[in-house]
Amino acid sequence: MQSTSAQGSFAREIGFDPGYLQEFEAKVFIEGAQTGRRLTNFFVLLLLATVIATYGVLSNSTATVIGAMIVAPLMGPIMATAAAVVMGASQRALRSLALVVVGVAAVILLSALLALAVPDSTISFTNNGEIASRITPGIYALLTALGAGAAGAFIMSRSEIADSMGGVAIAISLVPPLCVVGISISKGEWTAAAGALLLFLTNFSAILLAGGLVFLLGGLGRLAVTETHRRFRHRSLVLIVICTLLITIPLSLHAYGVVVDTVTKNKATAVVQSWLEGTSDQLVAVNVDGELVAVSVEGVGDLKPLKLLRDQLEAAINRPVIVRLRVIPAKLLVSEGGSSP
Repeated sequence: MQSTSAQGSFAREIGFDPGYLQEFEAKVFIEGAQTGRRLTNFFVLLLLATVIATYGVLSNSTATVIGAMIVAPLMGPIMATAAAVVMGASQRALRSLALVVVGVAAVILLSALLALAVPDSTISFTNNGEIASRITPGIYALLTALGAGAAGAFIMSRSEIADSMGGVAIAISLVPPLCVVGISISKGEWTAAAGALLLFLTNFSAILLAGGLVFLLGGLGRLAVTETHRRFRHRSLVLIVICTLLITIPLSLHAYGVVVDTVTKNKATAVVQSWLEGTSDQLVAVNVDGELVAVSVEGVGDLKPLKLLRDQLEAAINRPVIVRLRVIPAKLLVSEGGSSP
């Protein structure tokens, strides 16, 4: 009996407080007499965050990009969409989703226009870490977004910890990848644009899924009182799950490719190190790109036949390869001993 009572008490502690419902709806949903003012605030902050994030990304400044994440209000309508779905409120869900779509389009358009004023020579899609880290998303991005979505929903459903929302904004990236989409489009880098857009869609779907589940488990779903509400909630949650699973496919393929490339590079490195045994040369780097294996060594000694290295590499990684060997001459200088004072 005491156990049942304790479980009920715990459920009430972590569940949604019915007394907080009116304040929650006023905070999450943009509606009512203040709609115009709140929409103005939303777009002003979103566009300012876009300016900050775009130039933060272009200057490869992590601190600036983090600042843009905190300023950006895009998390709000995404969470509102998740809450409306759980409540079965179709009109609220559609309005919130429409606000997300318009916001996404505005960010991409503005960032593309801002990037047009930047010379192409100053933008690197490989050496700029803020760009490169957002054009090849992996499965970790999905897991991070699921955690952030769950945290965001829990925070928004409890008034006493609302100040923690800034940490969630930092943990998940919404505006910066959209800025990378705009930058990539302005420079004609369509593959990079697709990768950054995939990262945003990953974050978006994961927030909807995790946030919706937290709202549902917290008891917000009890507001779906009619059959129409419950039917809308069921169909929407199924659609969110399907979209998340579809996004998981390219993320998983990328993660698998990274693992395969790492294993292949490790095998190739071991083969080259074995090939260099008995010589005075030192291995500098090994890179594998398809059938091309680029090897850099440093030294002045005689090396074993290159054909031997090629045969050993083909046996190790089980495919034909072309070896490109770069030998860096090494010159050792030793100073004479100093005279005693």
